[in-house]
Amino acid sequence: MIKYIFITGGVVSSLGKGVTAASLAAILESRGLRVTMLKLDPYINVDPGTMSPFQHGEVFVTEDGAETDLDLGHYERFISTRMTRFNNFTTGQIYDSVIKKERRGDYLGNTVQVIPHITNEIQDFIVKGANNSFEGDADIAIVEIGGTVGDIESLPFLEAVRQMSLLLGRSNFFFMHLTLVPSVSSSSELKTKPTQHSVQKLREIGIFPDVILCRASRRISSEERSKISMFSNVPMESVISVWNVDSIYKIPSILQEQGVDDIVCKTMCFNPSPADLSVWKKLVERIENPSCDVDIGIIGKYIDFTESYKSLIEALAHAGIHTNSRVNIKYINSEDIENKGIDLIKNLDGIIVPGGFGNRGIEGKIMAINYARENKIPFLGICLGMQLAVVEFARNVAGLRNANSTEFDIDTKYPVIALINEWKDISGQIERRSVDSDKGGTLRKGAQNISVKNNTRTNGIYGASLYERHRHRYEVNNNYLKCLNDAGLIIGASTSSENLTEVIELNDHPWFIGVQFHPEFTSTPRNGHPLFIDYVKAIINRKFSKSV
Repeated sequence: MIKYIFITGGVVSSLGKGVTAASLAAILESRGLRVTMLKLDPYINVDPGTMSPFQHGEVFVTEDGAETDLDLGHYERFISTRMTRFNNFTTGQIYDSVIKKERRGDYLGNTVQVIPHITNEIQDFIVKGANNSFEGDADIAIVEIGGTVGDIESLPFLEAVRQMSLLLGRSNFFFMHLTLVPSVSSSSELKTKPTQHSVQKLREIGIFPDVILCRASRRISSEERSKISMFSNVPMESVISVWNVDSIYKIPSILQEQGVDDIVCKTMCFNPSPADLSVWKKLVERIENPSCDVDIGIIGKYIDFTESYKSLIEALAHAGIHTNSRVNIKYINSEDIENKGIDLIKNLDGIIVPGGFGNRGIEGKIMAINYARENKIPFLGICLGMQLAVVEFARNVAGLRNANSTEFDIDTKYPVIALINEWKDISGQIERRSVDSDKGGTLRKGAQNISVKNNTRTNGIYGASLYERHRHRYEVNNNYLKCLNDAGLIIGASTSSENLTEVIELNDHPWFIGVQFHPEFTSTPRNGHPLFIDYVKAIINRKFSKSV
C-alpha cells in the first residue's frame, strides 16, 4: 500500500514547496524507498499550456506529452522517477471530469456538490497519480498542494486530503507545512506570528501538521523554534529551519541534518537503510570550486521572470558541474537588441535562443543568431531558437531574402518554417491542426526516438539515436531542405515518418546547433545532459584557447 506525504504552504506563495518536496524525496530515495510525486494546482485552467510565462513560469513537458507545472521539473531533477500526465492536475481538470460524469448520468440524478463529488474526484486523481509511475509501485507518494492555506481556491484540495487521512490510517499519511518566517529590517528579528496564524488556519480545516518547515533568511534559533512549537502544538524537533542558500542542491543535506527523514520514517513505520547523500555533497563541492567562469547569454522576451526558463537555467548549471566551470547567465531582452543593437551581446562567451511563442522580439533574436554565426560564437537554438536559426541562414546564406516563419508572416515568399497540418503523435495516432485550431493541446508534444545522421556533431554527442521531449506547433518546411542543405546547413537528425527536422548544425563553426526539441527537460544534476555539456566544453575551449 502506498503511503502519502501531503505538503502545504502558508503565509505567502512561491516559498519553494516544490524544491523542498523534491529534496525530501531525494533523501527518502537515498534510503532505498521508492518515491513518486504529485502536484495539485488550484487554478481553473486545464493545464498551464496557454498561460503566460510571466504568470506561471515554465511549462514543463513530461515524456508522455503532458504540459505541467514547473515543479515537476524539480521532481525529475531530484529523484529517478519520471513524471507522467497523472502527476499533475488542476481544478479545471477536476471540474471537467465531474461535469462529464454528471452529463453521462453517473451520479444517478443526485445534486452534484463540492462535498462529496469534487473532493472524491480529487482523491481519485491522487490515487491514480500515485499508482501511475513509470517505475512501477511506489512506497511513498509526496503530494504537493499548490497555493497558500487560506486561499479559497485550495480549500477543496485541503478538504480532500483531510478526508483521505481519515481513510488511510495514522501510519499511512504525513502532513508537512512550509511557511515563511519573515524578518523586520530595522532589527533583523525573525517574526514567528505569521507561521502561528498559518498553522492555526490549517488546524481549523482539520489538518494537523507533523512537521513545520520554516523558510527564513537565516537559520532559525532554538528560541524561535520553541515559540513556534508551543503555539503550533508541534514537537520542537519537528520545527525545521530552512534558510536561504545559494544552491538548491544543498537543501537535501539541510533537511537530513535536522532529521526530517527520520521523523517521516518513524511516523510512517518505515525502517529503511540510513540516508546516503554523498552524491549531493559531491555536486555542491563541484559547484563551489569551479576552475573557470563562462558567460552565456539567454536571448528571450521573458527575462523579467526567469522562472520562465527554469529547466534551461538548471541544465546550464548541471553542465557547469560536469565541466568544472561556473556558468554565469546574462538575461538579454531581444527587443533591446532590436532597439540598441548587438553591442549588448559582444562580450558573451556563448549565446542561447530558447523556445517561445509570438512575434514580439523575433528580429532581435535573429540579429543575435546572425552575430553568433558570423563571429563564431558558440550558439544553441532550442525549439523557436532553432527555427529562427533556419530563418537567419535562409535569409543571409541561402539567398532567400526575407524568408520567415508563417507564424510571423503568413504571406512570406519563402516560408522556411511552416505549420504542418498532419503528423503522428507519441502514440502513433494521426493529429491534425490549422491556424484556427485551439491553442491548447495542438502542439507536437512528448518524447520521441529520433535517428541521428552519421558523421555529424549530433552523432558525436548522442550516438545513433536521441530521445527528447517536444513542445511546438511549427516545423522546418521540407520544401526548402535541398536549398538550405546546398548552402551548407546540415540536418543532424530528423523524424523517420514525416522527415521533420530535429537538429541543424554548421560545419565551419566552433559550435552551432539548433534543436527542435527541449533537451533541458531531461538534464539532471547527477548526470547533466550531453548536449549542454558539449556546448559548455566548446565555450571553454574557445575562450581559453584564445587567451593563451
